[in-house]
Amino acid sequence: MLMQEVLNATDVRKDWGRFIDTVVREKPQMVKRNRDYFISFSLQQARLLLKDHHFNAQFLQEEDGSITATLTNFDFVVNTKDRETAIKALAEELVEYAKEYYDEFQLYFYSLNRQSHFPYVLAVLMQENLDGVIGLIHA
Repeated sequence: MLMQEVLNATDVRKDWGRFIDTVVREKPQMVKRNRDYFISFSLQQARLLLKDHHFNAQFLQEEDGSITATLTNFDFVVNTKDRETAIKALAEELVEYAKEYYDEFQLYFYSLNRQSHFPYVLAVLMQENLDGVIGLIHA
């Protein structure tokens, strides 16, 4: 590991409050427990890491005037009366998918066709509300 400071999990546990303060107010921290390593980030740091993870929407106007919308690299398809409603429906689908992905993390993360969705799922889950998720969709 090139990261200079790797903390021992026992030491972190002994001074948990200081560890949290350092992560939130100063910098990410890497921790080693036996052979396992993990990194702790503040929410602000994680959002910065994921700032370029957005969704690209594609729209098709149907013969009946409705709009069919999809997200590139995701299996979502919605059909609504207009683009704005379609974007909202896609955002709602993303929230549902992100929650399911997180709830069934072992299944989704270790599925080769779904593993690349992980940073996008985190980007969705870190939003405060549906408007935040809508902001991740580029139309």
